[in-house]
Amino acid sequence: MFIGHMAVGFASKRLAPRASMGVLMAAPMALDLLWPLFLLAGWEQVQIDPGNTAFTPLDFVSYPYTHSLAMSSLWAVLFALIYWAVTRYIAGALVIAAGVVSHWILDFVTHRPDLPLFPGGTERLGLGLWNSVAGTIAVESVMFGAAVWIYASSTSARDRTGSYGFWVFVAFMIVTYFANAFGSPPPSAEFLAKFSMGIWLIPLWAWWFDRHREARLSPP
Repeated sequence: MFIGHMAVGFASKRLAPRASMGVLMAAPMALDLLWPLFLLAGWEQVQIDPGNTAFTPLDFVSYPYTHSLAMSSLWAVLFALIYWAVTRYIAGALVIAAGVVSHWILDFVTHRPDLPLFPGGTERLGLGLWNSVAGTIAVESVMFGAAVWIYASSTSARDRTGSYGFWVFVAFMIVTYFANAFGSPPPSAEFLAKFSMGIWLIPLWAWWFDRHREARLSPP
């Protein structure tokens, strides 16, 4: 998933209104934020294989340290503890932990059976929604649209930056999503890993526009 993970981030704001959108968006994207780093380090592997699924040409050969169920749970606990240690905001820490684990759950729905349960394990899981382009786009679009509405109705812009920065972000993510869905495969795994480092800008952008918005709900 791509915008499906962002949907979790947007919807999380209602549950943890005091938390920055930057960390709320980073949580469900955490495994993909780490993944290009692990690829570049040679700890995980991916291959470009057009036709691997209908939706993506990527063959996830090995990614046990970022995308196994056990490690995603460990990352969730680690990130939540770090956040709690800095902020002492328990609701935010719990939502962050759930957001990180949600990444594996949503990937389980979309991926073909390539998700490990733990490093070194041989069993691979995945329901294969990516085998249907129309099904994938429908599911992610509904999730994203609903989550954007939740965030927009749970916050209000303090100024033009809070309004335009948010809506330009939404439009840019939609355009990027469809460009990736129907664009050409990346030329190499190394290019993909380096290009994927750009997703670190997404939580930074979310942090920026969220600073110019305020929660309409009373913080718990």
